[in-house]
Amino acid sequence: LRALRRLCGVALFLSQLYVLSGRVGSLMTTKHSQPQSTFAKSLTSTSTNTPYLKAAESTEIPPYVTKCPSNGLCSRLPPDCMTCNTNYSCVYGKPATFDCKVKPHVHCVDQNNHEQENFTINMTCQFCWQLATTDYVCTNFTNCMTVSCPRQRYNATCTVRDHIHCLGNRVFPKMLYCNWTGGYKWSTALALSITLGGFGADRFYLGQWREGLGKLFSFGGLGIWTLIDVLLIGVGYVGPADGSLYI
Repeated sequence: LRALRRLCGVALFLSQLYVLSGRVGSLMTTKHSQPQSTFAKSLTSTSTNTPYLKAAESTEIPPYVTKCPSNGLCSRLPPDCMTCNTNYSCVYGKPATFDCKVKPHVHCVDQNNHEQENFTINMTCQFCWQLATTDYVCTNFTNCMTVSCPRQRYNATCTVRDHIHCLGNRVFPKMLYCNWTGGYKWSTALALSITLGGFGADRFYLGQWREGLGKLFSFGGLGIWTLIDVLLIGVGYVGPADGSLYI
């Protein structure tokens, strides 16, 4: 009987130990599951914020808005601020009317100070490269000779001014005559040629040192070279050595 009692006590102790181990395992699993749930919540929260960021990016102001005056006359807006229905069937050199609409984020008014989106503009039917030279700005090139025969040209990139409307591309290439100055005055060169031309002062002033030394040591070619230079400078045939134009 004593042995039987001892066996029953050992069995009861083992059963209680098994129950306690099961409780400890359940507590451990719950503790480890909590960080995973919080991490999943953080993932879901960031995923829901993504559409909000995309919506904010779509509301950015386009760069052309900086060129468009706010609440100004629609007919005086620069071409970058509007879209127009181009009519290429108009008669060249004749007045033409085009239907236009302002671009997004651009605000303008009519003559009565009423805000509008659709309007018309009046312009002359011509392409941008056919405009007058005062209606566009071109790049300048100072390495070509302006005093040459035939007169040299250079490739320039021209851009139409903002307040001018025309057909076609507003930026276009064009062949232009060399037209720049180094600061030499025609009146000064002519005065030196008449007064001190025998000593080569006119050639020295224009930067032509070899011709100036030749005139200096030959006393103006005994006067003949001096007279010839007066005529050549007077008609503009002889110019600065750098190839620029007179002021």
